[in-house]
Amino acid sequence: MPTNEPADRPGDQPDQQPAGRPAPPPGDRQPDAPPPGDRQPDDRPRGDPSPGVRPPGDRHSDELAELRARLSAVEDHDARLTARLKAQATQRHHRVRSSFAVLLVLLACVLTPLSVAAAWTKSQITDTDRYVATMAPLARDPAIQAAVTDRVTTEIMKHIPVESLLESVAPDDRPRLSALLGPVSQALTSGLTGFVHDRVEQLVGSDAFATVWTEINRNAHAAVEKMLTGHGGGAVAIKDDTVVLDLAPLIDRAKTRLIDSGLSVASKIPEVHTEYTLVQSDAIPKVRTAFRLLDLAGFWLPVLTVACAVAGVLLAVRRRRAAVTVALGIAGGALVLGIGLSVFRAVYLDKLPAGVDQAAASAVYDALVRYLRSAVRVVIALGLLVALGAWLSGPGRWARTVRGMWASGLAAVRHSAERAGLRFGPVGRFVHRWKTWLGWVAVAGAALAFLFWSYPTALVTLCLALALLAVLAVLEFLDEPGGGAGHPA
Repeated sequence: MPTNEPADRPGDQPDQQPAGRPAPPPGDRQPDAPPPGDRQPDDRPRGDPSPGVRPPGDRHSDELAELRARLSAVEDHDARLTARLKAQATQRHHRVRSSFAVLLVLLACVLTPLSVAAAWTKSQITDTDRYVATMAPLARDPAIQAAVTDRVTTEIMKHIPVESLLESVAPDDRPRLSALLGPVSQALTSGLTGFVHDRVEQLVGSDAFATVWTEINRNAHAAVEKMLTGHGGGAVAIKDDTVVLDLAPLIDRAKTRLIDSGLSVASKIPEVHTEYTLVQSDAIPKVRTAFRLLDLAGFWLPVLTVACAVAGVLLAVRRRRAAVTVALGIAGGALVLGIGLSVFRAVYLDKLPAGVDQAAASAVYDALVRYLRSAVRVVIALGLLVALGAWLSGPGRWARTVRGMWASGLAAVRHSAERAGLRFGPVGRFVHRWKTWLGWVAVAGAALAFLFWSYPTALVTLCLALALLAVLAVLEFLDEPGGGAGHPA
């Protein structure tokens, strides 16, 4: 059938939809595609993903970065856990070390009084000169002289009664003379006793008594072993709870002096062994047992004490603080021993029998423990000096201040000497290079001098400390700052 519409021209044909693609609905005309080569800036090449969709490569990069972050977090966590476990292990190790260090320090402090007493006991037993020096001052003590004079006079008068004076009278005249002397025999006895007492007192107050006293104690030194350990013999003996000294040599010397004074009847005095009480206490059996143990440990107990102190310092985490603590602890232990000696002296004197001369007993006790007290003072002084040295070498503010004042003061003296023309040259460079080692050599020298000193006193200890301080001052004075430049350390 014919139609009125004109036939479509070839250029007016509608766009054909590609096969398989649905046609757009009516009224939804698609915009004309721009010609090739005329793309808009925001156009994407064909095949690019649509907006809002990340390319597969970016997603892989993000996943890799996330894995790396997680791995880093795990590694950080492991590192923190490892550090925490290591810190806990170190803390446990430090606690164990500190516990052993504290135990050793306490043991050294407890052993200090026993060590001092053991060393004193050993010296009294093995060194005769030491024992004689201990007992020698008693010969000059007025209380001892008076007590010995009375004891010797009593023993002599037991052997020369007034009746013995009649032996020089003819037998026929003795009855009449005895009858005449009867009313005045007591006065004669008193006069004779006074005469003997005066002669004995002169002997005891002279240098001869000091010689005899030293001779008695030197010859009887083996008796000290008996007094302290229960073995040996000699002029000193222990009877139950009493330590006595045999005065036979002194009585023999007094008899000779009486004969020389005209009392010929004294020649008839036999050899008399009389006893003078040195110590009397019901605690002697216990003390003797303790002395036996101290004698056996006389050398090793001090060594053990020093070893415990050194080991405690080396095991401690803070060694300088431990050194100060152990030095003060050892000084405190020695102080406890000194206080104990004073307390025991009062207890001992209070428990003496009523007839014992308190002054003489006090003199004997003080003489016996004189060197023990000296040893106590030495240990206290040494402990305080070591503690002071350890503290001054530490990092504390006051210690640094003291060291700074020391160095600046000596530096000022050195600069003044240099301005005056004094030059140290190679000596200053050598000291600057080796000053630390030289200082330790000086400390070691002072320690060896103290150890090899026979019986150091507190004064000797102080002098050694001052000598060490002087050596360190000389080293600081000779030290030339910058003198070690260019020299290998």
